[in-house]
Amino acid sequence: MIPIGTHDLPRQLTVWRPQLVDDGAGGQTVTHVQVGAVWARVPQPSTAERVAAAQAGAAHTTPLYLRPDADVARGDELRGGGEVWRVTSTVVPSEPAYLRADCKWVQSEPPSEETS
Repeated sequence: MIPIGTHDLPRQLTVWRPQLVDDGAGGQTVTHVQVGAVWARVPQPSTAERVAAAQAGAAHTTPLYLRPDADVARGDELRGGGEVWRVTSTVVPSEPAYLRADCKWVQSEPPSEETS
């Protein structure tokens, strides 16, 4: 199998990795640190897939396809174009033509309106 090439991966995403940092009060907090960039193919789930997942009470995961040597791991966040995907697992097929990262789309909440 021919490895997936950059021409097959139209979106550039940044890779953010969770890192523990001291909070200054004796504890630690998790922050995300940018560790690189990758090219990816981000397919859009169909309405039927989203509805089926919602009816089953499951979160819908989106498979993102990357080069097989991409430095992406479970727990990383892939960000680009105002969107964020949290990597839940990664899979390389028996012939390493690509890396599939199953991700959960993280939708940000709109800013809250303050009432006076």
